[in-house]
Amino acid sequence: MNWKPTLKDFSIYLQLERGLSLNTIKAYRRDLNKLVLWLEQNEMKDAPVSISQDTLRRYVYELAKTVQPRSQARAISSLKAFFEYLILERYREDQPMTLIEAPKIGRKLPDTLSTKEIDSLINSIDRSTPEGERNRAMLETLYACGLRVSELITLKISDLFFNEGFLKVTGKGDKQRFVPIGDYTIKIIELYKNEVRIHVPVQPNHTDTLFLNRRGAGLTRAMIFHIIKEQAIKAGIQKTISPHTFRHSFATHLLENGADLRSIQMMLGHESITTTEIYMHVDRAHLSKVINKHHPRA
Repeated sequence: MNWKPTLKDFSIYLQLERGLSLNTIKAYRRDLNKLVLWLEQNEMKDAPVSISQDTLRRYVYELAKTVQPRSQARAISSLKAFFEYLILERYREDQPMTLIEAPKIGRKLPDTLSTKEIDSLINSIDRSTPEGERNRAMLETLYACGLRVSELITLKISDLFFNEGFLKVTGKGDKQRFVPIGDYTIKIIELYKNEVRIHVPVQPNHTDTLFLNRRGAGLTRAMIFHIIKEQAIKAGIQKTISPHTFRHSFATHLLENGADLRSIQMMLGHESITTTEIYMHVDRAHLSKVINKHHPRA
């Protein structure tokens, strides 16, 4: 059994049976390809079914010298998942990663923007150009609906259920959810769609894509990152921000204004409530104000 065809089969398994997104699958493949490269560099002939725990422990030890603990933990998780797959398919009987532990890492709190910073950033957009109107609509959608960047760039016109006040969002693993959207954001999207987008020469395979570039195709993740960084500079925001910052700000501001964690979980599309619970730690000052205001012993 060779590595290349086995990794290909593993990718198919992750997509079809685990329902993981292409970006997640690529991350698994990157981690596993690093192991294969390391084996080649050290002239080792270990196959997926025969590689030993000692060899894997040595690899993880070498990896720890070159990557951060978070990347090391992710690589170990990828390796464990791969060997679990081999066991499931009865290629192996043992899990060689059993005694190899990931480094303990603290939970990283997400960066957020205040409402004033978000207003400042969006107001700094030059709306005299078609791209400006599009960019305003995109950033408003990111913040108003808490979307991932991948969900934003794949949003379709047919996903807009404005009469009902919802967007249909396709998230990780092609799982769909409905996210509420307010009247203010609906008006901004409608303005872009009806006044700007109609003048773009749309490419045949993007007739239903909501946000388009000048050539009538969908935007890339890199383009959204670039737009946000450029606007942050114009707005004088010193923080290092990304599309995900809008998602974090969406969740944090909802929590600060009294939304329950379960509702936030559903809107973000988190499978587990523990993923959403990170926002309980974002603004301790706000939580202190809550207890001082509402607790009888405050």
